[in-house]
Amino acid sequence: MRALVWHGKEDIRCDEVTDPEIEDPRDVIVKVTSCAICGSDLHLYHN
Repeated sequence: MRALVWHGKEDIRCDEVTDPEIEDPRDVIVKVTSCAICGSDLHLYHN
């Protein structure tokens, strides 16, 4: 599957990662259908 991965300051990439697995009976896997960013996300990106 593809995931947005933080690699460092101003370095975010869409990488191929392994599919998540259920490891505990209380685990769930959530299918994300959309997302967005806000101003506080940009502070993390630039710093």
